[in-house]
Amino acid sequence: MAQTIDASAKEHPFPAYSTPIITWRALPLVLFPVTALLIAIMSNGFVLLDYVHVMTGSLWTGIDIFMGLVIGPIIARMPAPARADFVRKLVPTMLFLMPTIASVAITSGMYLATREGLFNLNYTAIQLSGLFIIILSAQGFGIFLPNEVRIVMEQRKALPDVVKIGRLGLLNARLAGVQALFQIVLIFVMANLAGGIVNI
Repeated sequence: MAQTIDASAKEHPFPAYSTPIITWRALPLVLFPVTALLIAIMSNGFVLLDYVHVMTGSLWTGIDIFMGLVIGPIIARMPAPARADFVRKLVPTMLFLMPTIASVAITSGMYLATREGLFNLNYTAIQLSGLFIIILSAQGFGIFLPNEVRIVMEQRKALPDVVKIGRLGLLNARLAGVQALFQIVLIFVMANLAGGIVNI
């Protein structure tokens, strides 16, 4: 069955995706979180900085959970052409949104921990948080982001390979689910840290 679907997909490729990668819709996804972070840091306000951290962290985790538990199983059951068409519409947004909110969430979290005097490498909670952040960053910037770039570059070819696009999109959706698990554990560690339990 898989061979039949793949063959059909290659016989009926969709046209190249000619829309520019950077559009007016992509700019707010980068500018809003980064601007909010800069304002929070420069204002030296705890509430605003905490809000930026919680908001971007919630978005990061929520999107990953949704991608892994909802989108992943749905696109896994799609035929290759439909899967590729869905992925190619989703990726240009995800390409800018996810790295931005992840970076802002991590940066604001580090500022908060430093501000509260909790950024101590001798604390178990800080060590675990650092470990999970390294894992998430390695997955996000080492696998997730390169796959999205490959999808964007593939869909801009004269005859995009829909099988490749669909496969990479499904891989990223499943990876998002894995990231969500790490983030859920990370949130537990940070909740303990916020409550003054520095050695879990």
